[in-house]
Amino acid sequence: MALPAHKIDGAAALLARYSAPDAPKWLANARKDAAQRLATMGAPHARDEYWRYTPPASLLGDVADVAQLDDKALFDAGDAHELVFVDGIFDAAQSTLRDDDALQIQTLNDASADIHWAADLFGALESAGQNPVPRPLAALNTARAGQGVLIRVSGAARPVVLRHKRRAANAEAMLHHVIKLDAGASLTLLEDGAAAARLNAVIEVDIADRAMFDHVRNQGRDHGRQLATHIFARLGTESRFKSFTLSLNGKLTRNEAVITLTGDNASAHIAGAAVGDGDFLHDDTIFITHDAEHCESRQVFKKVLRNGANGVFQGKILVKPGAQKTDGYQISQGLLLDDDSNFLAKPELEIYADDVVCSHGSTCGSVDDTALFYLTSRGVPRAEAQDLLVLAFLDEAIAEIGDDVLADRLRERLGGWLERHRG
Repeated sequence: MALPAHKIDGAAALLARYSAPDAPKWLANARKDAAQRLATMGAPHARDEYWRYTPPASLLGDVADVAQLDDKALFDAGDAHELVFVDGIFDAAQSTLRDDDALQIQTLNDASADIHWAADLFGALESAGQNPVPRPLAALNTARAGQGVLIRVSGAARPVVLRHKRRAANAEAMLHHVIKLDAGASLTLLEDGAAAARLNAVIEVDIADRAMFDHVRNQGRDHGRQLATHIFARLGTESRFKSFTLSLNGKLTRNEAVITLTGDNASAHIAGAAVGDGDFLHDDTIFITHDAEHCESRQVFKKVLRNGANGVFQGKILVKPGAQKTDGYQISQGLLLDDDSNFLAKPELEIYADDVVCSHGSTCGSVDDTALFYLTSRGVPRAEAQDLLVLAFLDEAIAEIGDDVLADRLRERLGGWLERHRG
């Protein structure tokens, strides 16, 4: 079927708007292939199946000014590698790279060699993730992103902190990171702060047999920002992937994840907690494919919404033929603190194996009046009591974080945000 003219013209306009940076042949070829993918699939449109709840127009036009907020760092770098991006541009002077035999780090701009380990990965997982659901903004990113890091892990590496700082009111950033974990390697990646008024980010993660990847992301609390993020992950035998995202406010946030379990006994856990007030739209769109035996996946997403805020969850578990003994779990819940807010969910299961345990559930409701009465009757002020119930509601998602110290920091950040925004 021929694409509508508006999708073809939209893709051409996006490619014309952003120029492809100079690059070695392998990187230039990958960008060229991605540009062709975008031209073939067309620009995202509000009529597309997976954009019905989140109109993409605000992610495609001019960037509006966003007032600067003093967003304090959540994660202490400590003895970790710290890579600082200011308005989406790598800042070597503020970054710290430590001695680490298990880690190779290079910026995308510095990847000038004609032969590079990332040549087989850059754009490859993104390309595979375009089927069966097109992801045009990810293809645009691969075609045009000039900033990012290439990380190869060969053992138990120090954590890596990606620190984002915003200075310009209308900064637009496009970041593309490629991470390769060799067999048995392990890495914790922490992302902290609002990168730009508008951000298009892609992370491609290749996790070899018995490797472990942990990812915790704090997306900052800028009120007017527009974010489109994508994680593409491929898991080998007995490997592990864990990712958690905290989102506080923001005009529009769309976090996509495409995860494929290709090796037996692999596990993938992805979770998120979002709190929005007023002009806020937050969308988690997840696609997990089981393509091996004895694998486990978990999706746990919680959103707290008030004053007309909107939350979206689109999550799918696909179990391919032969992926026996699959254990797939998915839960999405919205807590509405008033009658003006909305939570829209589209959970999906598609199963082609007969020996599986898969479930999904989605609920939406208000604060439990009985629990609220119980707390207030024992002297807890009503606003504080409601905050306690909100934190309890979100805690199932936060508990997915494997590191208790990091989880407690996120709980503190949430508690502080709720206290500042009490009605």
